[in-house]
Amino acid sequence: MTDAVRRHDPEVRGFASDNWAGVHPEVLEALALANGGHQTSYGTDDYTEALQHVFARHFGERAQVYPVATGTGANVVALQALLPRWGAVITADTAHVNADECGAAEKVGGIKIYPVESPDGKLTPELVDRQSWGRGHEHRAQPLAVSLTQSTEMGTCYSIEEIRALCDHAHDQGMMVHLDGARLANAAAHLGAGLGEITTDAGVDIVSFGGTKNGLMMAEAVVVLTPERIDEITYLRMSSTQLVSKMRFVSVQLEALLAGNLWLRNALHANAMATRLATAAARIEGVRIARPVQSNGVFAVLPPEVAERLRKRFPFHTWDESTGEVRWMCAFDTTPQDVDAFVEALETEMRA
Repeated sequence: MTDAVRRHDPEVRGFASDNWAGVHPEVLEALALANGGHQTSYGTDDYTEALQHVFARHFGERAQVYPVATGTGANVVALQALLPRWGAVITADTAHVNADECGAAEKVGGIKIYPVESPDGKLTPELVDRQSWGRGHEHRAQPLAVSLTQSTEMGTCYSIEEIRALCDHAHDQGMMVHLDGARLANAAAHLGAGLGEITTDAGVDIVSFGGTKNGLMMAEAVVVLTPERIDEITYLRMSSTQLVSKMRFVSVQLEALLAGNLWLRNALHANAMATRLATAAARIEGVRIARPVQSNGVFAVLPPEVAERLRKRFPFHTWDESTGEVRWMCAFDTTPQDVDAFVEALETEMRA
Protein backbone atom coordinates (compact mmCIF):
# COMPACT_ATOMS: atom_id res chain seq x y z
CA MET A 1 0.00 0.00 0.00
CA THR A 2 1.50 3.32 -1.04
CA ASP A 3 1.72 6.34 1.22
CA ALA A 4 1.34 8.66 -1.75
CA VAL A 5 -1.81 10.76 -1.90
CA ARG A 6 -3.75 11.70 -5.01
CA ARG A 7 -3.56 15.47 -5.12
CA HIS A 8 -5.65 16.26 -8.19
CA ASP A 9 -9.10 15.54 -9.57
CA PRO A 10 -8.64 13.09 -12.47
CA GLU A 11 -11.94 14.24 -13.95
CA VAL A 12 -10.68 17.79 -14.55
CA ARG A 13 -9.73 18.55 -18.15
CA GLY A 14 -8.00 21.52 -19.71
CA PHE A 15 -6.96 22.70 -23.16
CA ALA A 16 -3.65 24.34 -22.25
CA SER A 17 -1.30 21.66 -23.55
CA ASP A 18 -1.16 18.01 -24.58
CA ASN A 19 1.63 17.83 -21.98
CA TRP A 20 -1.03 18.15 -19.28
CA ALA A 21 -2.49 14.74 -20.11
CA GLY A 22 -1.50 11.68 -18.12
CA VAL A 23 0.15 8.49 -19.34
CA HIS A 24 -1.78 6.23 -21.68
CA PRO A 25 -3.01 3.07 -19.90
CA GLU A 26 -1.26 0.81 -22.41
CA VAL A 27 2.01 2.61 -21.69
CA LEU A 28 1.51 2.15 -17.95
CA GLU A 29 1.04 -1.57 -18.61
CA ALA A 30 4.31 -1.62 -20.54
CA LEU A 31 6.12 0.12 -17.68
CA ALA A 32 4.86 -2.52 -15.27
CA LEU A 33 6.01 -5.20 -17.70
CA ALA A 34 9.53 -3.77 -17.70
CA ASN A 35 9.64 -3.49 -13.92
CA GLY A 36 11.04 -6.07 -11.52
CA GLY A 37 14.40 -7.77 -11.46
CA HIS A 38 17.64 -6.22 -12.63
CA GLN A 39 18.57 -5.00 -16.09
CA THR A 40 21.78 -3.35 -17.16
CA SER A 41 21.74 0.43 -17.19
CA TYR A 42 22.48 3.34 -19.54
CA GLY A 43 20.91 1.75 -22.61
CA THR A 44 22.54 -1.68 -22.65
CA ASP A 45 19.29 -3.34 -21.54
CA ASP A 46 17.10 -5.71 -23.56
CA TYR A 47 14.33 -3.15 -24.07
CA THR A 48 16.60 -0.54 -25.62
CA GLU A 49 18.16 -3.16 -27.89
CA ALA A 50 14.70 -4.22 -29.10
CA LEU A 51 13.75 -0.59 -29.67
CA GLN A 52 16.30 -0.29 -32.47
CA HIS A 53 14.32 -2.80 -34.53
CA VAL A 54 11.02 -1.05 -33.76
CA PHE A 55 12.29 2.30 -35.00
CA ALA A 56 13.89 0.67 -38.04
CA ARG A 57 10.45 -0.53 -39.15
CA HIS A 58 9.19 3.05 -39.18
CA PHE A 59 12.24 5.05 -40.22
CA GLY A 60 14.25 2.59 -42.30
CA GLU A 61 16.92 0.00 -41.67
CA ARG A 62 19.69 2.59 -41.32
CA ALA A 63 17.90 4.50 -38.55
CA GLN A 64 19.59 4.64 -35.18
CA VAL A 65 17.57 5.58 -32.08
CA TYR A 66 18.91 7.18 -28.91
CA PRO A 67 16.27 7.53 -26.16
CA VAL A 68 16.38 10.71 -24.06
CA ALA A 69 14.26 12.22 -21.30
CA THR A 70 13.08 15.54 -22.71
CA GLY A 71 12.25 17.19 -26.01
CA THR A 72 14.61 20.06 -25.30
CA GLY A 73 17.35 17.54 -24.61
CA ALA A 74 16.61 15.78 -27.89
CA ASN A 75 16.89 19.06 -29.80
CA VAL A 76 20.13 20.05 -28.11
CA VAL A 77 21.75 16.66 -28.74
CA ALA A 78 20.54 16.49 -32.35
CA LEU A 79 21.70 19.99 -33.28
CA GLN A 80 25.10 19.47 -31.67
CA ALA A 81 25.47 16.34 -33.78
CA LEU A 82 24.98 18.38 -36.96
CA LEU A 83 27.12 21.40 -36.21
CA PRO A 84 30.74 22.24 -35.48
CA ARG A 85 31.46 24.92 -32.90
CA TRP A 86 31.34 27.60 -35.57
CA GLY A 87 28.07 26.35 -37.03
CA ALA A 88 24.60 27.89 -36.97
CA VAL A 89 21.09 26.58 -37.57
CA ILE A 90 18.30 28.33 -39.45
CA THR A 91 14.82 28.03 -37.93
CA ALA A 92 11.41 29.65 -38.06
CA ASP A 93 11.19 32.36 -35.43
CA THR A 94 8.36 30.49 -33.69
CA ALA A 95 10.29 27.20 -33.53
CA HIS A 96 10.44 25.70 -30.06
CA VAL A 97 14.23 25.54 -30.18
CA ASN A 98 14.30 29.30 -30.73
CA ALA A 99 11.39 30.63 -28.69
CA ASP A 100 10.56 28.14 -25.94
CA GLU A 101 13.66 26.39 -24.67
CA CYS A 102 15.29 29.17 -22.61
CA GLY A 103 18.32 29.32 -24.88
CA ALA A 104 19.23 25.68 -24.24
CA ALA A 105 20.76 25.18 -27.68
CA GLU A 106 22.90 28.28 -27.20
CA LYS A 107 23.84 27.65 -23.57
CA VAL A 108 24.31 23.90 -23.57
CA GLY A 109 25.29 23.30 -27.17
CA GLY A 110 27.00 26.59 -27.99
CA ILE A 111 24.86 26.80 -31.12
CA LYS A 112 24.02 30.02 -32.95
CA ILE A 113 20.39 30.21 -34.09
CA TYR A 114 19.34 32.26 -37.10
CA PRO A 115 15.55 32.75 -36.83
CA VAL A 116 13.44 33.67 -39.84
CA GLU A 117 10.01 35.26 -39.55
CA SER A 118 7.34 32.82 -40.69
CA PRO A 119 3.67 33.68 -40.08
CA ASP A 120 2.49 30.07 -40.46
CA GLY A 121 5.46 28.51 -38.64
CA LYS A 122 6.82 26.89 -41.80
CA LEU A 123 10.08 27.50 -43.62
CA THR A 124 10.47 27.59 -47.38
CA PRO A 125 13.66 27.51 -49.48
CA GLU A 126 13.23 31.26 -50.02
CA LEU A 127 12.95 31.91 -46.28
CA VAL A 128 16.00 29.75 -45.60
CA ASP A 129 17.98 31.88 -48.06
CA ARG A 130 17.37 34.98 -45.94
CA GLN A 131 19.90 33.59 -43.46
CA SER A 132 21.86 31.21 -45.66
CA TRP A 133 24.71 33.54 -46.53
CA GLY A 134 28.16 34.53 -45.33
CA ARG A 135 29.89 31.25 -46.01
CA GLY A 136 33.62 31.62 -45.68
CA HIS A 137 33.38 34.85 -43.67
CA GLU A 138 35.07 34.24 -40.35
CA HIS A 139 33.01 36.92 -38.59
CA ARG A 140 29.72 35.10 -39.20
CA ALA A 141 28.64 31.82 -37.65
CA GLN A 142 28.34 29.47 -40.60
CA PRO A 143 24.78 28.40 -41.59
CA LEU A 144 25.25 24.64 -41.75
CA ALA A 145 21.87 23.27 -40.69
CA VAL A 146 18.15 23.88 -41.04
CA SER A 147 15.67 22.92 -38.34
CA LEU A 148 12.03 22.24 -39.23
CA THR A 149 9.18 21.64 -36.79
CA GLN A 150 6.50 19.10 -37.74
CA SER A 151 3.79 19.84 -36.86
CA THR A 152 4.73 23.47 -36.33
CA GLU A 153 4.15 25.60 -33.26
CA MET A 154 1.25 27.15 -35.17
CA GLY A 155 -0.46 23.79 -35.63
CA THR A 156 0.32 23.68 -39.35
CA CYS A 157 1.90 20.75 -41.17
CA TYR A 158 4.48 20.57 -43.93
CA SER A 159 3.47 18.40 -46.87
CA ILE A 160 5.89 15.68 -47.92
CA GLU A 161 6.71 17.72 -51.00
CA GLU A 162 7.50 20.80 -48.91
CA ILE A 163 9.86 18.83 -46.66
CA ARG A 164 11.59 17.24 -49.65
CA ALA A 165 12.05 20.63 -51.32
CA LEU A 166 13.57 22.06 -48.15
CA CYS A 167 15.89 19.09 -47.68
CA ASP A 168 17.03 19.21 -51.30
CA HIS A 169 17.65 22.95 -51.04
CA ALA A 170 19.58 22.62 -47.79
CA HIS A 171 21.70 19.71 -49.00
CA ASP A 172 22.52 21.57 -52.22
CA GLN A 173 24.01 24.32 -50.05
CA GLY A 174 25.96 21.92 -47.86
CA MET A 175 23.54 22.12 -44.94
CA MET A 176 21.97 19.27 -43.00
CA VAL A 177 18.36 19.03 -41.85
CA HIS A 178 16.99 18.50 -38.35
CA LEU A 179 13.30 17.91 -37.75
CA ASP A 180 11.77 18.70 -34.38
CA GLY A 181 9.04 16.08 -34.21
CA ALA A 182 7.54 16.76 -30.81
CA ARG A 183 4.16 16.25 -32.53
CA LEU A 184 5.38 14.21 -35.50
CA ALA A 185 2.65 11.63 -34.95
CA ASN A 186 -0.05 14.28 -35.27
CA ALA A 187 1.45 15.49 -38.54
CA ALA A 188 1.65 11.96 -39.94
CA ALA A 189 -1.96 11.37 -38.94
CA HIS A 190 -3.04 14.56 -40.70
CA LEU A 191 -1.09 13.69 -43.86
CA GLY A 192 -2.15 10.04 -43.89
CA ALA A 193 1.53 9.09 -44.18
CA GLY A 194 4.01 6.93 -42.34
CA LEU A 195 6.65 8.36 -40.05
CA GLY A 196 9.39 7.39 -42.48
CA GLU A 197 7.60 8.94 -45.44
CA ILE A 198 7.69 12.40 -43.88
CA THR A 199 11.26 12.12 -42.60
CA THR A 200 13.65 9.54 -44.05
CA ASP A 201 12.12 9.37 -47.51
CA ALA A 202 11.92 13.16 -47.73
CA GLY A 203 15.63 13.63 -46.98
CA VAL A 204 15.72 14.56 -43.27
CA ASP A 205 19.03 13.77 -41.55
CA ILE A 206 18.04 13.64 -37.88
CA VAL A 207 14.78 13.73 -35.92
CA SER A 208 13.81 14.70 -32.39
CA PHE A 209 10.98 12.20 -31.93
CA GLY A 210 8.28 13.18 -29.46
CA GLY A 211 6.53 10.75 -27.14
CA THR A 212 5.49 12.87 -24.17
CA LYS A 213 2.81 14.81 -26.08
CA ASN A 214 1.40 11.53 -27.42
CA GLY A 215 0.79 9.59 -24.22
CA LEU A 216 4.25 8.84 -22.80
CA MET A 217 6.04 10.02 -19.66
CA MET A 218 9.50 11.61 -20.00
CA ALA A 219 10.23 9.58 -23.12
CA GLU A 220 11.65 11.16 -26.28
CA ALA A 221 14.31 10.07 -28.75
CA VAL A 222 16.96 11.29 -31.14
CA VAL A 223 16.68 9.34 -34.40
CA VAL A 224 19.66 9.44 -36.74
CA LEU A 225 18.56 8.84 -40.33
CA THR A 226 21.86 9.39 -42.15
CA PRO A 227 24.40 7.68 -39.86
CA GLU A 228 27.15 7.99 -42.45
CA ARG A 229 27.04 11.77 -41.93
CA ILE A 230 26.45 11.86 -38.16
CA ASP A 231 28.46 10.28 -35.37
CA GLU A 232 29.43 10.72 -31.73
CA ILE A 233 25.79 10.92 -30.57
CA THR A 234 26.62 8.69 -27.60
CA TYR A 235 29.09 11.21 -26.22
CA LEU A 236 26.84 14.17 -26.91
CA ARG A 237 23.90 12.52 -25.18
CA MET A 238 25.95 11.90 -22.05
CA SER A 239 27.60 15.32 -21.95
CA SER A 240 24.21 16.98 -22.46
CA THR A 241 22.80 15.16 -19.39
CA GLN A 242 20.36 13.10 -21.50
CA LEU A 243 21.76 9.59 -20.90
CA VAL A 244 19.10 8.00 -18.67
CA SER A 245 20.35 5.42 -16.19
CA LYS A 246 17.23 3.23 -16.01
CA MET A 247 16.71 3.53 -19.74
CA ARG A 248 14.57 0.42 -20.01
CA PHE A 249 11.66 2.50 -18.66
CA VAL A 250 12.09 5.07 -21.42
CA SER A 251 12.59 2.47 -24.15
CA VAL A 252 9.63 0.30 -23.21
CA GLN A 253 7.32 3.31 -23.48
CA LEU A 254 8.56 4.10 -26.97
CA GLU A 255 8.14 0.45 -27.88
CA ALA A 256 4.57 0.46 -26.58
CA LEU A 257 3.87 3.52 -28.70
CA LEU A 258 5.44 2.30 -31.95
CA ALA A 259 5.37 -1.50 -31.95
CA GLY A 260 1.69 -1.40 -32.84
CA ASN A 261 -0.52 1.50 -33.85
CA LEU A 262 -0.91 3.29 -30.52
CA TRP A 263 1.02 6.28 -31.86
CA LEU A 264 -1.45 6.66 -34.70
CA ARG A 265 -4.57 5.99 -32.65
CA ASN A 266 -3.59 8.64 -30.14
CA ALA A 267 -2.71 11.19 -32.80
CA LEU A 268 -5.81 10.62 -34.89
CA HIS A 269 -8.00 11.01 -31.83
CA ALA A 270 -6.31 14.22 -30.64
CA ASN A 271 -6.53 15.67 -34.15
CA ALA A 272 -10.20 14.73 -34.43
CA MET A 273 -10.98 16.43 -31.12
CA ALA A 274 -9.26 19.60 -32.33
CA THR A 275 -11.33 19.56 -35.51
CA ARG A 276 -14.49 19.03 -33.49
CA LEU A 277 -13.58 21.94 -31.24
CA ALA A 278 -12.72 24.29 -34.10
CA THR A 279 -15.87 23.44 -36.05
CA ALA A 280 -18.14 24.09 -33.08
CA ALA A 281 -16.32 27.22 -31.89
CA ALA A 282 -16.41 28.74 -35.38
CA ARG A 283 -20.23 28.75 -35.24
CA ILE A 284 -20.23 31.05 -32.21
CA GLU A 285 -20.65 34.71 -33.11
CA GLY A 286 -17.56 36.73 -32.21
CA VAL A 287 -15.14 33.78 -32.24
CA ARG A 288 -12.69 33.52 -35.13
CA ILE A 289 -10.54 30.49 -35.88
CA ALA A 290 -7.25 32.14 -36.73
CA ARG A 291 -5.26 29.35 -38.39
CA PRO A 292 -5.82 26.13 -40.30
CA VAL A 293 -6.46 23.20 -37.98
CA GLN A 294 -4.08 20.54 -39.25
CA SER A 295 -3.08 18.76 -36.06
CA ASN A 296 -4.26 18.81 -32.44
CA GLY A 297 -4.15 22.55 -31.82
CA VAL A 298 -6.78 25.24 -32.36
CA PHE A 299 -5.83 28.92 -32.55
CA ALA A 300 -8.72 31.31 -32.06
CA VAL A 301 -9.32 35.02 -31.50
CA LEU A 302 -11.86 36.14 -28.92
CA PRO A 303 -12.26 39.10 -26.56
CA PRO A 304 -9.62 39.06 -23.80
CA GLU A 305 -12.22 39.42 -21.06
CA VAL A 306 -14.04 36.35 -22.37
CA ALA A 307 -10.80 34.39 -22.44
CA GLU A 308 -10.06 35.41 -18.86
CA ARG A 309 -13.44 34.21 -17.59
CA LEU A 310 -13.37 31.02 -19.63
CA ARG A 311 -9.86 30.18 -18.44
CA LYS A 312 -11.14 29.88 -14.88
CA ARG A 313 -13.26 26.93 -15.96
CA PHE A 314 -10.97 25.36 -18.57
CA PRO A 315 -7.24 26.21 -18.50
CA PHE A 316 -5.64 27.34 -21.78
CA HIS A 317 -2.91 29.71 -22.89
CA THR A 318 -3.01 33.10 -24.58
CA TRP A 319 -0.85 32.97 -27.69
CA ASP A 320 -0.73 36.65 -28.61
CA GLU A 321 -1.99 39.24 -26.14
CA SER A 322 -1.87 42.02 -28.75
CA THR A 323 -4.45 40.30 -30.96
CA GLY A 324 -6.40 38.26 -28.42
CA GLU A 325 -5.30 35.01 -30.04
CA VAL A 326 -5.46 31.95 -27.78
CA ARG A 327 -4.40 28.34 -28.21
CA TRP A 328 -6.51 25.31 -27.35
CA MET A 329 -4.73 21.94 -27.37
CA CYS A 330 -6.34 18.52 -27.45
CA ALA A 331 -4.72 15.30 -26.25
CA PHE A 332 -5.10 11.55 -26.59
CA ASP A 333 -7.50 11.56 -23.62
CA THR A 334 -9.66 14.54 -24.68
CA THR A 335 -13.22 13.27 -25.06
CA PRO A 336 -16.08 14.56 -27.20
CA GLN A 337 -17.82 15.40 -23.93
CA ASP A 338 -14.82 17.52 -22.88
CA VAL A 339 -14.98 19.42 -26.15
CA ASP A 340 -18.75 19.92 -26.00
CA ALA A 341 -18.56 21.18 -22.40
CA PHE A 342 -15.83 23.63 -23.37
CA VAL A 343 -17.79 24.92 -26.37
CA GLU A 344 -20.91 25.33 -24.22
CA ALA A 345 -18.90 27.35 -21.70
CA LEU A 346 -17.38 29.43 -24.49
CA GLU A 347 -20.80 30.23 -25.93
CA THR A 348 -22.09 31.18 -22.48
CA GLU A 349 -19.19 33.53 -21.84
CA MET A 350 -19.47 35.14 -25.27
CA ARG A 351 -23.09 36.00 -24.49
CA ALA A 352 -22.39 37.31 -20.98
